[in-house]
Amino acid sequence: MKIYTRTGDEGTTGLYGGERVMKNDLRVAAYGAVDEANCAIGLARSFLRESDLDRALVEVQNALFDVGADLATPPNARQREHLLPITAEDVAWVENVIDHFANELEALASFILPGGDAGGSALHMARASVRRAEREVTALAQHAEVGADLRAYLNRLSDLLFTLARVANVRTGVSETRLKAKGRTRERRSLR
Repeated sequence: MKIYTRTGDEGTTGLYGGERVMKNDLRVAAYGAVDEANCAIGLARSFLRESDLDRALVEVQNALFDVGADLATPPNARQREHLLPITAEDVAWVENVIDHFANELEALASFILPGGDAGGSALHMARASVRRAEREVTALAQHAEVGADLRAYLNRLSDLLFTLARVANVRTGVSETRLKAKGRTRERRSLR
């Protein structure tokens, strides 16, 4: 079986259900951003050595495939009967995982700069990718039906990835870089 179909050469793609739309359609942008976030989580997993973090992230990646399928299926398509939409229970699961891992962390007294070890940094990048996906889904929701639980899930997911980034850094002994109280100044510190 060939991987290429040539059906998108003119700038269109097929939604689940057969409808063809332009590749810059809001629906395509939304599920494309979710796919990018899923890839970013997969990359972060490749840097992590903690099995409990990995198990949580595998659950998230599977859920994001369901999110993508939901977004790729128009509300009136008969294929919706085959979907497993995100529910309030999925949102509650993410909240429980956040609470579980947050027990390992000190409370934040200031903003922190994204970074740390490779795993923590990659999780911060995945968090930013999820935030972008959330923005794309919000744009779609202004023009088409998008489940409230799906939107809440993405919102909580960025919080989970932030928490896991902090946990990954704590577990590897990498301290967080706190934002300077006054932020950036005109005077630069010497690099020597």
